[in-house]
Amino acid sequence: MTRTHLIITLAAAAALAGCNSKDHTIVAGGPQDDNSTVATNGPVALPPSIQSSKAYRCKDNKLVYVDWLSDGTARVKKTREEVGTTVTPGKELTGTSGGSTISYNGQSCKA
Repeated sequence: MTRTHLIITLAAAAALAGCNSKDHTIVAGGPQDDNSTVATNGPVALPPSIQSSKAYRCKDNKLVYVDWLSDGTARVKKTREEVGTTVTPGKELTGTSGGSTISYNGQSCKA
């Protein structure tokens, strides 16, 4: 009895496999317009990478985390997990990625 059901099922599957015998053209990537190619889009600039990350302790005993970026800016954070704000070293932040001290918002901080 079970062999009969199995044979009938296999015969039905074989019959259905032969359906819809149209020719199919498979093209990798699908149809494209002239404006949708990568070559016509402009050059893409990557975001700056992190050169170094340091934690500094300031005079008021607070921690400041600074990610020094490759484009000369820095990202200042209150916690390690925070995204932070990007600042250009100058008035608000003075120091370099290689130095052990910085000045942030008028306070001296040491690594």
